[in-house]
This record gives sequence, C-alpha cells and structure tokens, in this order.
Amino acid sequence: MLALGALPAPAAEPTYPPGSRIGLAAPAGLVPSKTFFGYEDPSNGVAMVLVALPPQAYADLDASVTADALKRQGVTMESREALPLPSGKAFLVVARQEVDNAKIRKWILVASSPNLTGFVTVQMPEAATALYPDAAIRASLATLAFRATVPVDEQLGLLPFKVSEFSGFQIAGVIPGRAVMLSDAPAGAPGSPDSTNEPHIFAAIAPGGPAQNTDRDTFAREVFATLPNMREIRVTTSEPLRMSGQQGHQILANAKDATGASALTVVQWLRFGGGGYMQIVGIARADAWKDAYPRFRSVRDGIDAR
Repeated sequence: MLALGALPAPAAEPTYPPGSRIGLAAPAGLVPSKTFFGYEDPSNGVAMVLVALPPQAYADLDASVTADALKRQGVTMESREALPLPSGKAFLVVARQEVDNAKIRKWILVASSPNLTGFVTVQMPEAATALYPDAAIRASLATLAFRATVPVDEQLGLLPFKVSEFSGFQIAGVIPGRAVMLSDAPAGAPGSPDSTNEPHIFAAIAPGGPAQNTDRDTFAREVFATLPNMREIRVTTSEPLRMSGQQGHQILANAKDATGASALTVVQWLRFGGGGYMQIVGIARADAWKDAYPRFRSVRDGIDAR
C-alpha cells in the first residue's frame, strides 16, 4: 500500500478543442475557447493557443526560435529545453515579456509528428502564475497529442449553417464559423480541388449584401469576380432565383482553370437574408458538368440556417 501510494497520479487524458487535430489536458481552470483553437481563462487573462502546422515546419521553428529572435520581438527567453513526446521530438521555451508596463509569462512548445507540427503558446499575466504555476503548465504541455482526423460531425458543428446533403462529396476543408468545401478529390490527395479540377463545391456565409433588389445582379457579379484560380471567365447567365423560400441570384459561367489547360463550368448561387448572404459555388470540368450540376443543386438545397 505504501508503494502504491508513492506512485505518481496518472496523467489526465488529452482533449481536443472542436475542429483541432492537436489537443492536450488543459490545466484546471482553463476552458475551451470560442474564438480560437485552444483554452482560456478570460477572467484572469490566460490563453493557451494550439496551432497545427505542416510537418516540415518543425525544422524551421527549431532553427528560428532562438533567444536573439525572441529578443527582437521584445521577448526575453529564460530557458529552452528538449521535451520529447510520444509523437516525436519537441522543445519547450519559457520566456517573459513586458507589455504596457504589465509583466507577461510565456511558454512556447513546438512538437513534431509524422503528419503535423504542433505549435502551442501559453500566455498569462505574472499575477496569474499563482493560479497556474510553472509545474502545472509543464505537466499540461507534456500531454500534447495528435489525432489523425477530425470527426465529420465535429467539423460541421463549427459552421453557422447545417449541411444535410453531401451528394457523394467528401469534406475537403472547413473554415470555422464561415465556410465548408466539399470535393470529389480523394481525402489526402495532393493538390487542391482547384488544381485537380475534380468537381467541388463550397458554401460560405458573409455579412452585408445589397439593400435594394435592383442591385443584386451587380453585387452577384462583383462577388463572382473574386473567385480565384480561374481565367477567361465568360458569364452566360445572371438572373434572380428563389431558393428555399428566400431571395437569391444565380450565375452560370464558362472559364479555364489557372493553367488555361482545362475548360470549366461554374455556378454561383447567392442567398440573401438576415443581414448577410450565403455564397454557394460549384465548379467542374466542362466534360463532367452534366453529372456534377444535379449534385451541386442537391447540396445547395440541403443547406439550412442553424
């Protein structure tokens, strides 16, 4: 019994902020943030930010996170040490900074894994170190872990709208709070949907929009003109269209991809209401358009406000 009592308590299991592929066991008192990937204690000015970077970023950060480099940013390094993790190599930097006469405590953890680099920063006022001592922060950072994927339902839960119909497409990317991309490109395939030219569709929500119905055609064309990775665009149809009982607008166009090698057909739908608008864009090669267009419409009709 005495021997068992001397054993250290098991480390807490890491948790993952919604949408993040990296996670850890946050110190007691920190809660998942609603504005960034990580944890925070707003009342005490404490933030723990988790950023996932490409795997090759580790070598760059290993070479660039130095005392001199931090000093140029007004940060004083106190220590840097290796902190090996189950995922691979890692290093921890402890530093301090003074901002507007306030003393700030900082920790920077850079961790490698075969598929990602984890970059974690912890920042707090000196006064908060009594609540979150160095040992608690170190113990938390030592639990950093990676997961292979983010569950589909979790990704979709980050959107301000619901997607109930995928029409065979896969999730290619999510911008929390704003947009989703669906594509026929296999998951993990090299190149973006734009470069592979597989049929793909994205939906995004944005504030604003025209105040008058008569301005919607001009507005729709201006929004359409901002679409990237296309050239030789020729609009064939631009007309009002009701969608899901709301006022909307449709543009159909022909274009070439960024290289000029592939002919594309593009549809843009704008749906207006609630002080903003939703933009839905489907893109496919011209020879795949006949099959892709009905699928684009199915996805469009399966998107609803939360």
